[in-house]
Amino acid sequence: MITITLPDGSRRDFSEPVTVAGVAASIGTGLAKAALGGRVGQGDAARLVDTSHLIETDAHLAIVTDKDADGLEMIRHSTAHLLAYAVKQLFPDAQVTIGPVIENGFYYDFAYKRPFTPDDLAAIEKRMGELAKKDEPVHRRVLPRDAAVAHFKAQGEFYKAEIIESIPADQDVSLYREGDFEDLCRGPHVPSTGKLRHFKLMKVAGAYWRGDQKNEQLQRIYGTAWASKDDLANYLRMLEEAEKRDHRKLGRELDLFHMDEHAPGLVFWHPKGWQLWQGVEQYMRAVYRDNGYQEVKGPQLLDRTLWEKSGHWEKYRDAMFTTESEKRDYALKPMNCPGHILIFKQGIKSYRDLPLRYGEFGQCHRNEPTGGLHGIMRVRGFTQDDGHIFCTEDMILDECVAYTALLQKVYADFGFSHILYKVATRPAQRIGSDAIWDKAEGALIESLKRSGCDYVIAPGDGAFYGPKIEYTLKDAIGREWQCGTMQVDFSMAQRLDADYVAEDSSRRHPVMLHRAIVGSLERFIGILIEQHAGALPAWLAPVQVVVANITDAQHDYVAEVVKSLQKQGVRVQADLRNEKITYKIREHSLQKVPYILVAGDKEKASGSVAVRARGNLDLGVMPLGDFIAKLTDDIARKA
Repeated sequence: MITITLPDGSRRDFSEPVTVAGVAASIGTGLAKAALGGRVGQGDAARLVDTSHLIETDAHLAIVTDKDADGLEMIRHSTAHLLAYAVKQLFPDAQVTIGPVIENGFYYDFAYKRPFTPDDLAAIEKRMGELAKKDEPVHRRVLPRDAAVAHFKAQGEFYKAEIIESIPADQDVSLYREGDFEDLCRGPHVPSTGKLRHFKLMKVAGAYWRGDQKNEQLQRIYGTAWASKDDLANYLRMLEEAEKRDHRKLGRELDLFHMDEHAPGLVFWHPKGWQLWQGVEQYMRAVYRDNGYQEVKGPQLLDRTLWEKSGHWEKYRDAMFTTESEKRDYALKPMNCPGHILIFKQGIKSYRDLPLRYGEFGQCHRNEPTGGLHGIMRVRGFTQDDGHIFCTEDMILDECVAYTALLQKVYADFGFSHILYKVATRPAQRIGSDAIWDKAEGALIESLKRSGCDYVIAPGDGAFYGPKIEYTLKDAIGREWQCGTMQVDFSMAQRLDADYVAEDSSRRHPVMLHRAIVGSLERFIGILIEQHAGALPAWLAPVQVVVANITDAQHDYVAEVVKSLQKQGVRVQADLRNEKITYKIREHSLQKVPYILVAGDKEKASGSVAVRARGNLDLGVMPLGDFIAKLTDDIARKA
């Protein structure tokens, strides 16, 4: 007798070995039809299997459907095989290589004698749909490694054979067949192609075999797959909206910044872009000032020996820019924490001085690979709103709770209301004892509980010197951006010999809390641009108001209005060009200026302005003083 225990604790007994599909059928025809696979086992030991998997001993089993994250991954994995199946039918000479699941979809790399065209992509997608409608069963078989190599070589699939040859000779490999197409794969896969109905091919790109530019170039076809028609449609709408919001496109159109091949991964800020930068920086500087931080500034170039003591040289060396002078090795700082410790060490510190909070707009450099660079979102030179809190162990909890509340206020001011909380725990390679890590992780978890925040655990994702809370924003179109962090570090101050005089006159090492709210200012500004689709709120907009005349007769009056606004600290421009007012309004609307003030003879005579708000909203004519009061209120409320 074999007993299967289901997630709700109920049990089902079978007189002989049973497949996952068999268990699903015993529960009901609806579940049997929906089943994509199964999860056998419990917790970390659970493994994902096909519906054809035979269970021969007592086991815990969860039936996987398209409602599960694992089910969606199976759909995407299987759709990658469906893509390869269609390519082989349409282009028999093409060789298949690898086709993994990626975020929101999949890709497959092919070797073919000519580039695939958009028409080819459309034909492949059509054939995929035809194969899915055939609802062909997916079968798994296992071969010895050498037999599998011979099998694929006989088919002319030399890339696939090379992959298998890298597997130890004494291991078996699994193959999956649907129709007349068979592919190497560990699986699991959906039971039939009919489960694959909601997909779209997105683009073709180049890719080197095994990721090595010394190897031949392949063609990578990207696709997306979803559990339902609505999910696919929503994703495609999101991509369309994301394209409109792309910060690189808007950065050019709004004249904010540009990137240049003479400085890859570095940003050239234009006047309006630098004004936006200053808006973010000055806001964060006030946050420092109002919450007990002392602003500091450390050097960018530091001796190698410091990075060795801190542990960064061993763990982070490949990402650091280095140089040499007078037979000494230096590195451009990739982060600010060792410099802040050196500042802390100047002079004797007492327990009465703690918590001591340092903040810095620290410029850092990291040697990111060229392929990973992305506008101002991922760069090689960036500035962090970096802060470090030196405190005692019994201060950690209060500091973390206060920090979370502060971060929530900052994000709300920038227009973000949805925050996700994740606790990243100890990685395999780390410094410090397990007892220390237990304390640090416990403090972070307890702080989120006291803050009333739901959270998830990310096992092994902590920094090498301490666990961290990762604060992730969800933007206006549902994308997630990890920005803020809070890390508890018991080790680095000790490694760099920083201490304070305790109440009993002993010397003790402070606990160091590493924290950033917006993180990289460059990246955060990119997120802001995309969040607001370039239409930044009035308090952040580089140009808050444009005043435009209708004829030359209002030239002097426009100058008076501009001067009045400037006295109130408003970022304002005059448009006195000899153009039609409709043209001026349209042009400044495209530049997403929050307010356009129009001055004609009537407005001049009455000391008023005709106000147009962004979005083509006509607010009518009002006295200049009333408009100033309205704008002042908008800015104060960060509306």
